[in-house]
Amino acid sequence: MVARSLWRAGAKVAMAATAIGGGAAAASIATSDDPSMALKLCTTVPLRLVRLSFTVATIAVDYEYSLWRLPEGSSEREKVKHEVHLRSARRIQELCFKNGGIYIKLGQHIGQLEYLVPQEYVQIMREYMLNKCPVSPYNQVCEVFKRELGMTPEKIFLEFNPAPIASASLAQVHVARTHDGQKVAVKVQHTHMTDTAAADHASVALIVNTLYRIFPSFDYRWLVDEISESLPKELDFLNEARNSEKCLENFRKLSPHIADYVYAPKVYWNLSTSKLLTMEFMDGAQINDVKAIQKLGVQPSEVAKLVSHAFAEMIYKHGFVHCDPHAANLLVRPLPSNRRNIFGKRKPQLVLLDHGLYKDLDFNIRFNYASLWKALIFSDAEAIKENSKKLGAGEDLYALFAGILTMKPWNRVIDPAVDHLVIQGTDNERSELQMYASEYFPQISELLRKLPRVILLMLKTNDCLRAVNNSLLQGSSLETFLIIGKVSSEAVIEAKLSKNKSLTRWLNAWLDEVMLEARFFTLQLALWLLHLKKALLW
Repeated sequence: MVARSLWRAGAKVAMAATAIGGGAAAASIATSDDPSMALKLCTTVPLRLVRLSFTVATIAVDYEYSLWRLPEGSSEREKVKHEVHLRSARRIQELCFKNGGIYIKLGQHIGQLEYLVPQEYVQIMREYMLNKCPVSPYNQVCEVFKRELGMTPEKIFLEFNPAPIASASLAQVHVARTHDGQKVAVKVQHTHMTDTAAADHASVALIVNTLYRIFPSFDYRWLVDEISESLPKELDFLNEARNSEKCLENFRKLSPHIADYVYAPKVYWNLSTSKLLTMEFMDGAQINDVKAIQKLGVQPSEVAKLVSHAFAEMIYKHGFVHCDPHAANLLVRPLPSNRRNIFGKRKPQLVLLDHGLYKDLDFNIRFNYASLWKALIFSDAEAIKENSKKLGAGEDLYALFAGILTMKPWNRVIDPAVDHLVIQGTDNERSELQMYASEYFPQISELLRKLPRVILLMLKTNDCLRAVNNSLLQGSSLETFLIIGKVSSEAVIEAKLSKNKSLTRWLNAWLDEVMLEARFFTLQLALWLLHLKKALLW
């Protein structure tokens, strides 16, 4: 009975989607100056919508039918559920690849939602959605060049490799060489992004809203809202170029002590448009490739600390944040000055790629978020509650908000132990987190619906950075949390001082800083003792 009702719901969505797609395509034909493109839309958009509807209905029926009459909590049910999760994740991955564009963006988002979706989805999406996306044929690349720069790539560059070195949701990257011999990376937007983006967004919104009406606990409407706001910015490559230059300028002005350790490729403005971006080609190891990083003579632990430091400076001090720091967007190379640490290892430089998605944090958001992380590091329950409320979590969901940020249950969040937030990365810990997510799924959905969109992006950034740290360290380290605590605490002191620059305020800020240094010296000492204890036990 339930299966039949799900199929009927899926059929209704498919018909509605087809109607919307057909209407959009007909409107395109009526208004387009390019009838061939309009005809293409008329035939492809409804197919994409029906494909989406069919996939959603199939997944719903698979869950209902496969788990029918299996006792809750039984080992058999858990085994079958794991298999259904895998099948469903692969169906979604196949749908994303067939439809492309906004669907791949959705798949990437799903891959970061460790606290909300089963681990099988996270693994499949992360494996396929970062740099294994479908490739646009070379004739479409040439179309973009002719439309944007008036010539084919072969006439613009001395050399141009028609085979891309990477392909993502919105674009693919080709290697080229300018006429003065400079090796460059050319980012070319997929043509279908412009053609079908509006219809794709409407269809995804229709499906998500329909599923919410059928299953009220399934509320991903916030995800559609987030993509609708961020996608236009990401599709403007000139905006991306400006973001990259502003990011480096912020490090030079506001964080000069770390500026040499962070880099973004130089932009070739004369060869860039809103749909083409020509940049300096960067050699380096992808940040989750530990073996490649070690071959460079760099310690992965040093890279993890640098990533934490760089993003802490962006979030708590600059207020201008790269919000898509997944592994494909971060490279590591040895610091060009060839400086080495006390162990003779080369110091790392972090290369930031894909600057399409940035967020400005206003003073209050930045101050409250920094205060919250300071409270999380120091296990200050009252400050966690106060600042969570200020950020939109409300009176009743602050513990859940803290859990999402740290991936720890409340009793661990407020544990005074120095390493209370460290993630071990064990199977037991992952299993506990999944159980926690399953138990509190409705409350998590409610929290995500209540939080301001800028905080949702901070959550996404936090999730990406956690995944990066996990790949580098097989978990997380106390050092990275100490860095976050120190930078967030410094930002709180600076923010308080900026509100009132009187002598009294200055003296109070100075005393706060002295106390902060003493506190972090104590924590660092505790860390050294922990390392010594582990070494002796080993």
